[in-house]
Amino acid sequence: MAEPFIFINTYTIKPGKEEAYKTAHQQVADLVEAKEPQMLYFALHTSEDGSQATTVQAHADAENFGYHMSLVEEHVRAAHEYLDGTHMAIRIFGSPTEAILDQMRQLAGSGVSVTISPATLGFNRFGNS
Repeated sequence: MAEPFIFINTYTIKPGKEEAYKTAHQQVADLVEAKEPQMLYFALHTSEDGSQATTVQAHADAENFGYHMSLVEEHVRAAHEYLDGTHMAIRIFGSPTEAILDQMRQLAGSGVSVTISPATLGFNRFGNS
């Protein structure tokens, strides 16, 4: 059984860009819903004032995360228009592939905090995808 891969990205939305970012993020959500059947959960969570946001993704496995990143690459680059990356943090729960580790190292090199936590104990009821 494949291990689920959970990706959590927290960041600050630039002042005055909150609504534009939500619109852009909805476009990504629509794309992901249409093209990624192995995406188990994809959501944007925002603070009450709308200035802080967290994207939470639950993938069927690490390989699906790699596919996801290739699918949304253009959107991720465009998001910098809306996001303040100085307070960005990435948390990964699962076992990343070497390609994902390389992507995360590149992000960490730009000052982004990256924490990787492989599963140690527990069970998985997500099932095979």
